[in-house]
Amino acid sequence: MENLDQQVLHQLRDWLSGGLPVWLCTIVETRGASPRPVGALLACNGEGELVGSLSGGCIEDDLLERLVARELAADVPELYHYGLSAEENARLGLPCGGQLTVLIEPLHRAGAAAGQQAPAAHARVEQLTWLLTLLEQRRCVRREVDLDSGAWQLSEIDEVEPLLVTDARVRQDFGPRYTLLLIGAGALAQAVAELALRMDYRVLVNDPRPEWLARWPVAGVQCVAGMPDDAVRRYAADERSIVITLTHDPRIDDMALMEALTTRAFYVGALGSQRTSAKRVQRLRQLDLSDAQLARLHAPVGLAIGSKTPMEIAVAILAELTQLRRTVR
Repeated sequence: MENLDQQVLHQLRDWLSGGLPVWLCTIVETRGASPRPVGALLACNGEGELVGSLSGGCIEDDLLERLVARELAADVPELYHYGLSAEENARLGLPCGGQLTVLIEPLHRAGAAAGQQAPAAHARVEQLTWLLTLLEQRRCVRREVDLDSGAWQLSEIDEVEPLLVTDARVRQDFGPRYTLLLIGAGALAQAVAELALRMDYRVLVNDPRPEWLARWPVAGVQCVAGMPDDAVRRYAADERSIVITLTHDPRIDDMALMEALTTRAFYVGALGSQRTSAKRVQRLRQLDLSDAQLARLHAPVGLAIGSKTPMEIAVAILAELTQLRRTVR
């Protein structure tokens, strides 16, 4: 399942292919409270349709009205600021003190006849197709925008860096979203999945017990049948993957862990008490895992916040993942 940015880019490509005038809007700076982060995307077309979000609804209507009326970014990119006054914040419903700077890019050729695909638009379609193809392959892409001409330069990169704005250009990196593979389709996995989906993780759940997967209730999660080690190898072996075992059954959990700890996975965690975790490490050591590999195991999983219920444990798990992801940036 695609994340929101990929949905925006796909829709943008479709609109351009259909000959519609379109704009891509990107948050390039925030100050104070902001509902959406730097790098968030929104696309809209000349018929008043939009996809994506910059503020959760605060500024989208105003922005769309100005774009359709050609008041903003009619021919070349424009940096536009929202929230410069208390009056504007009140009018738009932005959080108190919140400010956004938005890069607005017209991706169609100005003056092209309605329904016709201009050469510039055709080139954009090819660039968007290449960008989306790499993202689907879980690779990283850099987009550099010339603020004078609007030209794009795309290149494949190894690591994603923060968005950068200079007087001449904007540099934005795209990378694959984090994959969260949950082992065990129980109540705790459901709670973790619900939170993770809201935080834009790609969530998969694996369980070798068909009856458990058959009862899985959370939409938007990919259910993976079969053995856990096979699921790890296929879906969660790269540096943007997270594997968490939740069944309490060593016959299932250990199979996933012994595979995950040998991969490049960003995080490998296991549910259980300190005593259970110590016994688990002893079993895994007997399976020829090295001390360095065992040191990568987060067990008990999640921050120690005294959580007891499934949703409390889910909060602890997602909090630890958030903390670690912010640390490595």
